[in-house]
Amino acid sequence: MAPRKQQEIFDATLLLVAEKGYDGLTVEGVAERSGVNKTTIYRWWPSKAALLGAALVEAEALEFEAPDTGSLRGDLVALVEGVRRLLTQPPARDIAVAALGAAVRHPELDARRFFADRFARERQVFERAVRRGELKRSVDPMLVVDLLAGAVWVRAVFRGLPLTDEFARQAVSVVLDGGGITS
Repeated sequence: MAPRKQQEIFDATLLLVAEKGYDGLTVEGVAERSGVNKTTIYRWWPSKAALLGAALVEAEALEFEAPDTGSLRGDLVALVEGVRRLLTQPPARDIAVAALGAAVRHPELDARRFFADRFARERQVFERAVRRGELKRSVDPMLVVDLLAGAVWVRAVFRGLPLTDEFARQAVSVVLDGGGITS
C-alpha cells in the first residue's frame, strides 16, 4: 500500500475514534472517510482493533521523537511537555483519550503496542543519561516515565485541571529532587 494512502487511512481511523469513540469506529466508516474500499482495509488489518492499534503507532498525527537536550532534566521536561501536548491539544487529546481509554474495556485493542513503542523511544533518554553519569543504571526508566506521564494524565484528563507552563519542570523536580519534600 502506498504510504500516503496508508496515512489517509490512519488519519481517518484516528479522527473517527476521536469523534465517535471506539464503539462507534467502523471499518466501513474509515473506508468511506479515506476513500478506499473496506476490502482493502481488511486485506491489511483484520479488524478495527488491529487497524486502530497500527494507527496509534504509525500515524503521523501521533508521531513522537525522544528529546535530546543534552541533560536528563531537560529531556524529562521535554518528555512531560510532549505528553502534555498529547493530552491537551486537539485532535491528539481526543484521539488519545478515546483510543487508550477504550483499551481498558476492549482487550482486543492491544494498547501495549502503543506504550511499548513510546517507551522504546523514551528509553534512549535514560541510556544517554547513564552514559553521561547523570543516572544510576539501577534506576527503573519505566517507573520514572510512568510517574511523570501519570501525573499529566491525572491532572489533565481525570481531574480536568489546566497544566501551567511550569508543570513539566515542577513534576520533573519532584521526581529527580524530591521537590523539597522532607520525610
